[in-house]
Amino acid sequence: MSVRLQRVVTPVTEAVSWTVLDDSGEPVAPIEAYLSFLSAIERSPNTVRHYAVGLKLFFEFLEGAGVAWNEVSVDDVARFVAWLRAPDPDAIGETLGRQPATVNQILAAVFGCYDYLARLGVSVSEALVAWRRAGRRSYTPFLYHATKANPIKVRPMRLAVPRRTPKTLTVEQIVAILAACEHLRDRFLFALMAETGLRVGQALGLRHADIHSSSRQLCIVPRPDNANGARAKTRDTETIPVSAALLRLYAEYMHAEYGTLDSDYVFVNLWAEPWGQPLTYNAVNQLVRRLRARTGISFTAHMFRHSAATEMVRAGVPIEVVRRLLTHQSSATTSAVYVHLLSDDLRAALPAGRYHLGHDSDAHIRGSERDQP
Repeated sequence: MSVRLQRVVTPVTEAVSWTVLDDSGEPVAPIEAYLSFLSAIERSPNTVRHYAVGLKLFFEFLEGAGVAWNEVSVDDVARFVAWLRAPDPDAIGETLGRQPATVNQILAAVFGCYDYLARLGVSVSEALVAWRRAGRRSYTPFLYHATKANPIKVRPMRLAVPRRTPKTLTVEQIVAILAACEHLRDRFLFALMAETGLRVGQALGLRHADIHSSSRQLCIVPRPDNANGARAKTRDTETIPVSAALLRLYAEYMHAEYGTLDSDYVFVNLWAEPWGQPLTYNAVNQLVRRLRARTGISFTAHMFRHSAATEMVRAGVPIEVVRRLLTHQSSATTSAVYVHLLSDDLRAALPAGRYHLGHDSDAHIRGSERDQP
């Protein structure tokens, strides 16, 4: 059975989702059930797509290995990980396999699907899925190694991911990008993200009612039905402060470019079709490409968020405050991503040298080092 990814658009609501089809064009039943569940609980289309891709790869592997999806063992999952990590034999040049973070994302899709099916009572491999109640309304994940005498829960299979320093922009680069914007709308969009650390989706989902000029703050409201597919990625409405300068730029944008347009959305198409409709992720990506060519600065829209957060940390803003401003659910997430002081930061934090060695002392030390066997 060969499988392929398929984009799905709901006829009535025009909501976008994804599924995986078999070689006869029918949805693969266990995958379809899980992806439908994710859509029903309002996971973002991007999340559903990533999970669909991961499950597609898993079923492709099972087909090649001759293993039925409901007879998978722990060893099969381990072999799947090795398969994901192997270089592509059809690639030109020295191409590495998928990175640990990507593999973990794919495994999350596989684990989630089998967990969901087990909750429904679907018969799957007992060696792979072991459900045990661990307290009221909670469950033990599968892929744990335990016995009745030793019911110890172990983390599911997961690769170690090297910590990466988020890519950021300097103040000079941000100023150059803002100066290169031809329209106030674009300048306000990037200035907003650079000051507040908003995600692109949070900015694109903004309504005029979310901006409170009198109190100099804006609200990030989770709305699953944004016409442009923008996602706030927050469970609750969050309120963050903004500067008077940013509000002046918003007012200038509204007066000079937005005019009498009747729309609830702050960021809309003003010079391209569909005119008056909310700006999309793709439109922002196209804008970024134009600005990269114009400025010679290699950047992404998400780097404004990284830059804002990094500047907060360097300025000594408490990590809990940074967490609230970034709308993270946990301070641990904020710390893991943004407490990444560079060598210059560490050097600046160190006290001045205690020994104040002069040239004579340096020469004495070098001579002593030569005398060592």
